[in-house]
Amino acid sequence: MNRECKSVRSEYGKTLVDLGKKNKNIVVLDADLSCSTQTKLFANEFPDRFFNVGISEQDLMTTAAGLACTGKIPFVSTFAMFATGRAWEQIRNTICYSNLNVKIAATHGGITVGEDGASHQALEDISLMRSIPNMMVIVPADAEETRQAIEFAAEYYGPVYIRIARTNLPDVFDSSYKFNYKLANVIQEGKDVTLITNGETLVETIDCAKILSEKGIDAEIINMPVVKPLDGVSILKSAKKTNKVITIENHSVIGGLGSAVCEFLSERYPTIVKRIGINDEFGQSGTAKELMAFYGLNAEKLAENIMGLVK
Repeated sequence: MNRECKSVRSEYGKTLVDLGKKNKNIVVLDADLSCSTQTKLFANEFPDRFFNVGISEQDLMTTAAGLACTGKIPFVSTFAMFATGRAWEQIRNTICYSNLNVKIAATHGGITVGEDGASHQALEDISLMRSIPNMMVIVPADAEETRQAIEFAAEYYGPVYIRIARTNLPDVFDSSYKFNYKLANVIQEGKDVTLITNGETLVETIDCAKILSEKGIDAEIINMPVVKPLDGVSILKSAKKTNKVITIENHSVIGGLGSAVCEFLSERYPTIVKRIGINDEFGQSGTAKELMAFYGLNAEKLAENIMGLVK
């Protein structure tokens, strides 16, 4: 469906500027991608509090850790592939082991990096980050949720990983929305099947549910922006109602939101769960729209898949 879309990355950059005006301890670091990550907005406003370490992601993380030790609140940005893949050891051993107050706001996650292809498409980043003790993992779905997640991260003490989409996204939430890291959002109640999603696939899931409704399938939609710690209460309540759960994510089906939901339900309320995402494979080059369709993540393909599963 055609909707006006906003740059989530620009919202991230603007929010950093707003936070920087209120809190002089906020500093921002980037690995030579400030135009892409939109941290350039903070750099223009506060050049003395912005640090471009160059194409050196391990140094990016350890420098942020050092700044955190002095009482600063570092926001660290680069592409998700390089933040979580190239610098995983530094995040684990330097940031998370010491529970340092570092915020990793990585952009360009998932297949929607598009034409840059498999080498730049982080399909494992959520899996990598949620496996590390002390790390919180957040995947916002639109500009408003991104803004509130960044504001929350600035106030919360401890390591946070926030995955920010490359693609422009339509608004799902308005200013009445309140981000709560302990609670998921039930976007729509239903009785036939539970759809759990986050990030870019939330709007596709909402559109998918409209198609399912026309086919007589009443879907419940849960937006799960915080993958760790997981809101098990909301999952359990919905699973007991529908007894069929489908997870939808722009990430590998291994280790991400789907795995987190399966792990929780298997121990508390064994339920039929279908994970929809990228199967055990690399991505490829193409437009974001083409790739979402190819991997079955747009509304039409999701509805077709889910109808078959429910029936």
